[in-house]
Amino acid sequence: MHTIGFVIFPGFQVMGFTAVTAFEVTNLVLGKPAYEVTLLSEAGGLVNSSAGFRVETTAFGRQTFDTVMFGAGTTIEPITPGLARFVRQSMETARRVAAPCTGAFVLAESGVLDGRRATTHWLFAKTLQDRFPGVKVEPDRIYIIDGPVWTSAGMTASIDLALAMIEKDHGLEVAREVARKLVVYHRRAGGQSQFSTLLELEPKSDRIQSALDYARRNLQRPLSVEELAEVAHLSPRQFSRAFSAETGQSPAKAVEHLRVEAARMLLEDSRHPVDVIAREVGFTDRERMRRAFLRNFGQTPQAIRRSGNPSVH
Repeated sequence: MHTIGFVIFPGFQVMGFTAVTAFEVTNLVLGKPAYEVTLLSEAGGLVNSSAGFRVETTAFGRQTFDTVMFGAGTTIEPITPGLARFVRQSMETARRVAAPCTGAFVLAESGVLDGRRATTHWLFAKTLQDRFPGVKVEPDRIYIIDGPVWTSAGMTASIDLALAMIEKDHGLEVAREVARKLVVYHRRAGGQSQFSTLLELEPKSDRIQSALDYARRNLQRPLSVEELAEVAHLSPRQFSRAFSAETGQSPAKAVEHLRVEAARMLLEDSRHPVDVIAREVGFTDRERMRRAFLRNFGQTPQAIRRSGNPSVH
């Protein structure tokens, strides 16, 4: 039985409970109580959520847990001395300590993130780094595991964090079955970016959007301006102008971003050789892909593979 203490505070955001649901579904998948979750708060009793309703909690005490998770709020508020003490106590007594989204600020203010890698919602990443320069903030990660400390991006990323814990505790097949029952993708690698090229470009017309969708589905093809312009039913000149006006990028630069995004996902979540991945996403050879990664990430494909999936070499 894995015991989980889930810590909340006044104004907590209820989306964080999605992680609790993943543990609940694991119990259903296994047909036995594999996880037991206790809601905690400093004073115990009823605690108001940001949505306005209240939930019952148990006060901090001498209980110990296998995992302690610290909830997040919609704003970043100073933590109480009692909460800071409980964070430090949990670091000594729990197997792992986790903080989805802005919960990373709770850990950082308690001093347990100094010298560690961590992530948070991308909107708050710069604030986290500015306030706590001793933390190695990586703003584009879905989740990061640094020793016993687990942090993740925005609220829905707590599902990814929970699935990673479930896989660690009960194996890949159980985590996959939990993901299927939750109707979520298993699995976004921890190192996968919080951002998506298609979301960032946000073209205004259906023509440009259709060309981007075509490019994403056909990365192995050359994807010249002429080919994409034909999909958009525009002349190459009209297409280039419209594409740059709507996205702020040239077609060639956008296609490169799509290729490196796809390659990064394959590097982090597969054991395919770099040469194979380069061909799969349309770079034709590993040297072209290496140069594109240096331009976009400042790291080589091999370095990203090591940081995103240490078990894959």
